[in-house]
Amino acid sequence: MSDINEMNVGPRWYVAHTYSGYENKVKASLEKVIENRGLEHLIYDIRIPVETTVEKGSDGNADKIVETKIFPGYVLVKMTMTDESWHAVRNISGVTGFVGPGSRPTPLSEEDVEALNIEERKVKAAFSVGDNVTITDGLFAGYSGAVQAVSDDLKTVTVLVKRGRRDMPVELDASMLRHDN
Repeated sequence: MSDINEMNVGPRWYVAHTYSGYENKVKASLEKVIENRGLEHLIYDIRIPVETTVEKGSDGNADKIVETKIFPGYVLVKMTMTDESWHAVRNISGVTGFVGPGSRPTPLSEEDVEALNIEERKVKAAFSVGDNVTITDGLFAGYSGAVQAVSDDLKTVTVLVKRGRRDMPVELDASMLRHDN
């Protein structure tokens, strides 16, 4: 697998295929291998996507929390793909291989990572309350205003747009704004 080092594109999420029901064992084994071999610089995170639901107990009174695997038989691994990291994951008992054509592991796209909600995105706020901005897209394109609020996820911004004699609050996607100089 000497061409694995050529595939190195930095830390990315890869999908390892496992025997069904072995996901937790694979995760535990891989965590031990990472610790024992000192591979923390190559393998950063291991996830088993689950969905948590609340079901009524058999007696009808007690609710119980049930975790269901979203992708049975798969474990997500954030790693820098090298020969060493590939062998560490591939040789874990219960792993049958990586998802990808032939023997070439394919990393998840940024869109897939976001859609699966695998990791929290820490984005530095591009806008702060009080900033003067110009709207570049949409119904209010060309209007200027002051930022009144920024959402917790930093994706939407409320701007006070001057319309006539009044300021009108408009909630916009952050990508539709630019800073005024």
